[in-house]
Amino acid sequence: MNEGPLQGKVALVTGGSRGIGAATARALADAGARVVITHRDSGRDAEQTRSTLAGTGHRAIQASAADSAALAQLAGTISDIEGRLDVLVNNAATTRVVPHADLDALDDELFDLILTTNVRGPFATVRVLRHLLAANGKGVVVNISSIAATAANGSNIAYCASKAALDNMTRSLARALAPEIRVMSVAPGLIETEFTGGWTDELIRRTLEHTPLGRLGTPEDVARAVVAAVISLPSTTGAVIPVDGGRPLG
Repeated sequence: MNEGPLQGKVALVTGGSRGIGAATARALADAGARVVITHRDSGRDAEQTRSTLAGTGHRAIQASAADSAALAQLAGTISDIEGRLDVLVNNAATTRVVPHADLDALDDELFDLILTTNVRGPFATVRVLRHLLAANGKGVVVNISSIAATAANGSNIAYCASKAALDNMTRSLARALAPEIRVMSVAPGLIETEFTGGWTDELIRRTLEHTPLGRLGTPEDVARAVVAAVISLPSTTGAVIPVDGGRPLG
């Protein structure tokens, strides 16, 4: 049995097959939680992540954040198998690099996909899981946002807008779901993931020149912030917690 402050708790991490989602799943499992991770189309990665989690009873389930019917089925599965849900981490998101000045390249299909996945998806997930999260009066939702929400400088204009909407929704949900459920955002800056793997050394150097802590964040940095929000901030809701190395100060 994996002892820890989340012993006996159940956590769901959407988009948990790799990157920030996988690191968050590991951190929650290390804290004692049974973890359910979802994926859209990366079953092999999801199963690999599940197999590395500390403790037992973890599950990997296919469910796209853009598919409300699949989310409803997911909620039913969690209710039937686990009978509870204590933590929801809305990590699933999508984007594609499109220069901000290239308006034509950001077509309607991509724009709609980003907003559907990054904004409607988290809302729909909370909607179908609300009663499970509220059942014990201490549910927690953590939305994975981005520094792009305020800096308006990210992979594309729609992505930045989606994260700004997510932070606004975090505040609305925090008010609407209190006191049974706390809702927060964790907003990473530039993180060492597959996305930054293709960056040139020069681009990374220029970025770090404007980051007071002088290093890229890691998925584990974000995961630790999520766990802190869940365990160590019982009087906090509606807040956006930055994990950005002080980038706005640069």
